[in-house]
Amino acid sequence: MIRKAKISDIKELQKLINFYAERGEMLPRSLNELYENLRDFLVFEEKGEILGCCALHVSWEDLGEIKSLTVKSGYTGKGIGKKLIEGCLKETKELGIKKVFALTYKPEYFKKEGFRKIEKDELPHKIWSECINCPKFPDCDEVAMLKEM
Repeated sequence: MIRKAKISDIKELQKLINFYAERGEMLPRSLNELYENLRDFLVFEEKGEILGCCALHVSWEDLGEIKSLTVKSGYTGKGIGKKLIEGCLKETKELGIKKVFALTYKPEYFKKEGFRKIEKDELPHKIWSECINCPKFPDCDEVAMLKEM
């Protein structure tokens, strides 16, 4: 089941995200960052266990970002990531967001979900404010993907 994240989920979300971050597959998230952005997160829960998460962050008047999409090891390939993205895209429609982007190391996955590759400089400069804290700054190797709603 997809639901909004709760305070009690944060430590589990950090474990899920940082498991893949330690492998260089996504960016790490601090507890502070997760608490501050709690309202952005959806989780996929089954039998009381969190199996995945994804965030939709509003970046600008018509632009949202999908962040921290992850599925617990051993549960990939079961459609959980797809359901999380669909949940975020439903929110974009409710909020009136016209475009949604993702910065990812797995562009082929997002392509299957209807996103197309774009150059990073097509995105507004405002979205890069978070990048200054990234361990890979200024040598970002993520791929920018965009979906128009």
